[in-house]
Amino acid sequence: MNEFGVVKVNRQVIISFSVGKYKDEVLCDVVPMHATHLLLGRLWQFDRKSKHDGFKNRYSLEKDGRIYTLAPLSPKQVYEDQIQLKKGYEEEQHVSAKVEEQKDLAKMEKQAEQHGEDVRKREKKVSHELKTKGNKVSALRTLREGHG
Repeated sequence: MNEFGVVKVNRQVIISFSVGKYKDEVLCDVVPMHATHLLLGRLWQFDRKSKHDGFKNRYSLEKDGRIYTLAPLSPKQVYEDQIQLKKGYEEEQHVSAKVEEQKDLAKMEKQAEQHGEDVRKREKKVSHELKTKGNKVSALRTLREGHG
């Protein structure tokens, strides 16, 4: 549930991730949200038999015979991470704008090509009509001269 009501999950994806030397995969529900981080929930905690230290806000778990301790980022690390995310977002927006610009250019080129083709068809039709009318005029002159 979010501020807009109930969110229906209709897709899942397996995500590979790493935190320091710890590497893992997790099955995630795909939902629309304003988050750019992987949010590990109770199912992951349960499946990995992790232990949470509420005072230090750390998770400890064993995987492949090795014990890992996962801790939150420091405020400095969070800030640096946010700067990187912002740069990535801005670059993505720039690339998206360029792609849209290229699409618009291609569309205009196609429209210009179509317009040129339409003009050529009209010119051909007019030329044919003039030729036909010219032939009729010549035929009429020949008829008049023949009767005259």
